[in-house]
Amino acid sequence: MVRLYLIRHAESIGNVEEFFQGSLDVKISSKGFRQLEELKSRFQNINLDRIYSSPLERALKTARYVNFYQHLDIIRVPEIAEINAGDFQGKKWSDLPVLFPEEYYNWKENPENFQSPNGESMKDVSERMAKAMNEIISENNSKNNSNINIAVISHGCAIKTYQSYLIRHSGNLKLNMSELDWADNTSVSEIIFDENLNPDIVYLNDSSHLSAENSTLKFSEWCKK
Repeated sequence: MVRLYLIRHAESIGNVEEFFQGSLDVKISSKGFRQLEELKSRFQNINLDRIYSSPLERALKTARYVNFYQHLDIIRVPEIAEINAGDFQGKKWSDLPVLFPEEYYNWKENPENFQSPNGESMKDVSERMAKAMNEIISENNSKNNSNINIAVISHGCAIKTYQSYLIRHSGNLKLNMSELDWADNTSVSEIIFDENLNPDIVYLNDSSHLSAENSTLKFSEWCKK
């Protein structure tokens, strides 16, 4: 059995200034560091065997706090990094509907068909994310026939594509990606995989470790829309 804790990175400057980050390397915000302290406490009494992270700084910094009581090597996996959103990147969220009306509509209403100019398609992200995660789970499933706990730190869009993939492969639920909630910063999803790699979703996007004032989504003006 493999128990996966899938974690979104802490709040970054891009989340605060509300621009599309994508594959841009952006630093953690002051609130993000408060979130990390609370995330660190959440994992104080959870034993982890391995920790994997996107190589982008906001994910790596989050991984180091998850690792605070573990003292493990953090394994960097480029394939679980955030979407390269091309011309969307660095643009204010409020400007995107004006600059790219068709692409932004797909982002909001039909994300499976989203692709920004000069960027990856959502399908590309979903495929690379699922492939990388399947390899991580398979590798850990073969370790000494024992129960393994792992943490994977990634990004909002990448995580959402993988959650959609898991839901499609864990039963009869057929959800459009636009129906899935976004993960708050440092939110945790827990999924258990049996010996045949069948997923059992325990919970998605849990942020109960965050105090109310340290939520990102609760205070984001653009998210409120």
